Amino acid sequence: MHPAFAICLVFIGCCSNVVFLEYLVREYPGSGNIVTFAQFTFISLEGFIFTAKFGTKSPVIPITSYITMVTIFFIVQVVNNLALGYNITMPLHMVFRAGSLMANLVLGMIILKKRYKLSKYLSVVMITVGIVISTIASVKGINGANGEGDEGNAGLLTWTIGVAMLTFALFMSARLGIFQEILYAKFGKHPSEALFYNHALPLPGFLLVGSDIMNSARIFSESQPLDIPILNIALPRLWVFLVLNVLTQYICIRAVFILTTECHSLTVTLVVTLRKFVSLLFSIVYFSNPFTVYHWLGTALVFAGTLLFTDVYGMIFKSDKKKE
Repeated sequence: MHPAFAICLVFIGCCSNVVFLEYLVREYPGSGNIVTFAQFTFISLEGFIFTAKFGTKSPVIPITSYITMVTIFFIVQVVNNLALGYNITMPLHMVFRAGSLMANLVLGMIILKKRYKLSKYLSVVMITVGIVISTIASVKGINGANGEGDEGNAGLLTWTIGVAMLTFALFMSARLGIFQEILYAKFGKHPSEALFYNHALPLPGFLLVGSDIMNSARIFSESQPLDIPILNIALPRLWVFLVLNVLTQYICIRAVFILTTECHSLTVTLVVTLRKFVSLLFSIVYFSNPFTVYHWLGTALVFAGTLLFTDVYGMIFKSDKKKE
C-alpha cells in the first residue's frame, strides 16, 4: 500500500472515530461499556478469522504471558470510555491521552530504572504543565455550567472522579507499554496476534457489566431513527453511530499498523501527533466544545512536549544529513 494512502486512512479512520464517539457520548453519556464491548467483539471476530485462522493457528507468545497484558488493557479501555460519562469533555479527554509519554517516562524511571536525556525531562515537564493548565481551565468551565450550590458541587465532584479515572488510565496504559516492551523483548513483536488476544481474552469480563450493556442496548434501540439513504430505511441513530464508531476504530488501528510498516518512525510520529491535533480542532469547532485561551496554551504545551520527546527535530536533521 502506498504511504500516502495509509496516511489518508489514519486521518479518515481515527478522526471520524472520535466524531462518532462524541455523538454517542453527547446523546447518552453512559454508553461507555457498550461501546467498549462492541469494539472488543468486532476486533476479536476479525482476529479469530484472519489471525487465529478459526482457532487453527497457535499463538507465538504463550497465552499465560498474555494474561497480565490483557487485564491491564481491558481496564484501561473500560475506564477511558467510562470517564466520558463523568462531565469529561472530548477535548480534555484527548489532551489527557496525548500525555501518555509523561506517564511512560515516569514509570520507566521507577520500574525499569531508566535514565533519559535532559530534553526528555523537559518535554515531560511541558506535557505535565499542559495537562494541568487544561484541567484547571476545565474546572472553571464545569463551575460555570453548573452554577453554585449543591448542583455545582455535585457537578464538580462528578468531574473530579472523571479526571481521577483519566489519570489512572493514563498511568495504567504506560504500565501496559512497559509490560509489552519486556514481553516483546523475550518473544519478539507480533502485533496482529497481540491485537487479537488483547481483545478476545477479556470478553468474559464484560459479564460483570452485562446488565449495564443490556440497559444501554435498550436505550440505543429507543433512540431517534436516522434515515439511511442507500438502504432507504430508518434505524435507531445510536446503533448507527455505534456501528460507525466500531468500523472507523478498526480502520484507524489498521492504518496506523500499515503506516509503521511502510514509513519511517519520523513520519509515523508526525502523522499520529497531527491526527490528534486535527481531532481536537474538529471536536472544538464542530461540536462547539468550550475551549479558552488557557486550553489552547495547555494543548500547545502537550503537543510541543510530545514532539520534543520523540526528537522530531533530531530525526529531521539526520534525514537531511543523509540526503546530503
